[in-house]
Amino acid sequence: MHKNVYTADNAAMLLIDHQVGTIGWTKSHDVEEIKKNAILLAKIATAVGMPLVLTSSMEDNAQGPLLLELDETAPEAFAARIKRAGIVNAMDDENFNSAVKATGRKKVVVAGITTEVCVVFPVLQLLDEGYEVQVVTDASASFTKIGDDAALRRIEQAGAVITSTSQIVSELAVDWTMPKGQALGKLLNLGA
Repeated sequence: MHKNVYTADNAAMLLIDHQVGTIGWTKSHDVEEIKKNAILLAKIATAVGMPLVLTSSMEDNAQGPLLLELDETAPEAFAARIKRAGIVNAMDDENFNSAVKATGRKKVVVAGITTEVCVVFPVLQLLDEGYEVQVVTDASASFTKIGDDAALRRIEQAGAVITSTSQIVSELAVDWTMPKGQALGKLLNLGA
């Protein structure tokens, strides 16, 4: 096994601000595709027993609640979500930072809405704190394509790896014929 490979045993999934209001503000990607992939990431984490940390910002305001599909997919993580009161950088929120540390994992997969606000700053801090980070670009979105591209460039230059939902699924599957691989193949409708 390569040291850079993420597995269900060495990585955690962090989903940031996939909220009904915020997702509607994005124009950089197809909103339905972003929702589908964010929910798929939660299903993936649940299927392989990977720690899943959810957070939201100002749910009672225009940002709205987290996507209800996340509650259906991962009810325990949804119930334990960290509700931030307005802190932009989720890692600056003591409860979120503690939840990430409590996973015991130094490799994290991150997706969120918006890439240029809610993803970039926690990713920069995660990198500063010694985490290895993969950012799932097709489960994240921004106000504009230009803003999204700038955020991705900034975090990649800082040391994060830019990836996609299919890459994460495949990396975690390792072998499509093994139980974890078969479970993940079903999520991708591979007929594995």
